[in-house]
Amino acid sequence: MRFSVFLNARSMAPEDDRGLIQALAIHAERAAALGFDAIFMPDHHFNGYMPIASDSFMFAAYLAAKLPHMHFGFSVTSVPLHHPVRFVERINILDQLTDGKLLVGIGSGTTPEEMIGFGVDYRDAGAIADRNLAIAEQLWAKGLEDPAVEIDSGPHQGRVLQRIAPAAYTPGHARLMPVALKEASARRAATHGWPAFIPAFTPPTIGGTEPMRHVAKHFGVYRAMLDEASHSPEAIARALDWTTHTYQLVHVAETDEQAREEMMAILTAYQEAIEREAAFNARAESNDANKKTDRTPNALTEDWIGTWCLYGSPETVVEHLKPYAELGIGNILCGTTTGPLTDERLRLGDQTLRLLSERVMPAFRKA
Repeated sequence: MRFSVFLNARSMAPEDDRGLIQALAIHAERAAALGFDAIFMPDHHFNGYMPIASDSFMFAAYLAAKLPHMHFGFSVTSVPLHHPVRFVERINILDQLTDGKLLVGIGSGTTPEEMIGFGVDYRDAGAIADRNLAIAEQLWAKGLEDPAVEIDSGPHQGRVLQRIAPAAYTPGHARLMPVALKEASARRAATHGWPAFIPAFTPPTIGGTEPMRHVAKHFGVYRAMLDEASHSPEAIARALDWTTHTYQLVHVAETDEQAREEMMAILTAYQEAIEREAAFNARAESNDANKKTDRTPNALTEDWIGTWCLYGSPETVVEHLKPYAELGIGNILCGTTTGPLTDERLRLGDQTLRLLSERVMPAFRKA
């Protein structure tokens, strides 16, 4: 089983942005030195959630030059916010710069505040995402003499006469990673032989204390579709190798009691940041076009912790992860900088990296 780091810190003020960028670059380098397999980043705008996430492609290119052996991923790219041409161009450039070590999570969901900033009607986000992905496939396949690709997906317009440059490094294009929450998304991943994100909940409830039940259900659907798609055993193995389960917060300490106490301090600061962001989203939801239909539980509740957190001593974390490894999850994505990025938060994040590397990851590496 692989282990990857999710850079998901928050900046609470403009004067904190530069320090956050520098600190996360160092954190990523530390993770690489400790044997983690990949660095993943979110795709967010305006709200202080990972300021570099306003262009994660650019930050990934910066890190790729420093860490050429690492894989890089996005969890997840909000496809409706990206013009299909820029989406394809940036992925191709990163695919070249990383020698194909790229994993592009794709989804349609984001916050109303982000949607209105890009002129996207929240109600149309799913349809725009599907249309943009279909156009992206046309752009990846287009040769110089092929007919023009017409782009008309709501907020995005255009007509592409030539090919996309540069060409992709990976045959076809870099691996995309849908979230296997809906049947259509799971089938998209399985049909193409791509990895998938396997969630630990089933809407409309976003949270709960039985995450493995949901993970097993979603993974089972995706795995069955992979088998039905008639891929070679090697292609199935490549897809499962990066099939990912995500923890928004991973925190490891010497004892379970220490880990719980430190985790609750992290979550208290995280929840304060979430509540501030919710006030801006409430303004965005002042019209019907941007009404959300779901709500994330308070991060201080056991429901949220049960779904999104992995914590405890190294021994406890190993025992927790064994069923996921046995199920066939290929990659554990670890949020190690969750919440506002203070000096203390960085210390705790580095502590988690070290203990995962020294006392958790060896239990899941192939001999």
